[in-house]
Amino acid sequence: MPYLDQAGTRIYYEVAGHPGGQPPLLLSHGFGASAAMWRPNVAALAAGRQVITWDLRGHGRSDSPDDPAQYSHAACVADMAALLDAAGTERAVLGGLSLGGFLSLEFALDLPERVAGVVLCDTGPGFRSDQARQRWNDRAFATAARLERDGLAALGGDPGSMDFGHRSARGLALASRGMLAQRDGRVIEGLASVKVPVLVLVGARDEPFLAAAGYLAAKIPGAAQVVVPDAGHVSNIDQPDLFNRSVLAFLSRLR
Repeated sequence: MPYLDQAGTRIYYEVAGHPGGQPPLLLSHGFGASAAMWRPNVAALAAGRQVITWDLRGHGRSDSPDDPAQYSHAACVADMAALLDAAGTERAVLGGLSLGGFLSLEFALDLPERVAGVVLCDTGPGFRSDQARQRWNDRAFATAARLERDGLAALGGDPGSMDFGHRSARGLALASRGMLAQRDGRVIEGLASVKVPVLVLVGARDEPFLAAAGYLAAKIPGAAQVVVPDAGHVSNIDQPDLFNRSVLAFLSRLR
């Protein structure tokens, strides 16, 4: 099983497919999930390129360091850049669901020269309002407290009844405080500066994220939007065939 060593923190990842002359697709999962959430999609998406999936720090088979400072958006962006280095590529298409999509936007703002395109799945842009951001953070902190009190049972039923292979409720709690929580409005304020092709997908039943997806599509120049019918927050699992076709059509237009 391949791991990256990030200053003593091991990050688990998987690579499928072959380079094929196309930039690889780096898929980042949502909070409380792992690389396993992409199982319904990898085979189809890897038909003409490499697909890299990984477990965020604190999740799945990746390490859960004890230091809360190791859980940050910056640390995740560094992990993503190291994954591209390990794949021997300068540029990639970034894809992510929920938290993974937000981190993909962070990466696109920090390292735009390494991004060939972005696929945002059931994702929001963060908050310009301090009050709205605090309400989001209060929920993230409450999730962390439940994980510390109840262990992995606090996650409830996994989307799609998948086993995400989590090893540490404490790691997830630290990730909720340091990675799910947000510090500022940098991402929402930087949407207009994203210059690569962007696809925004959202499940038609993902009511908390429908407006956020529409906002992303409106504010990112040239972004395309697909509403996936009969799908909730994990549109890639609820409707994998429709999801795969939409992403492949987007990838086929990239140069």
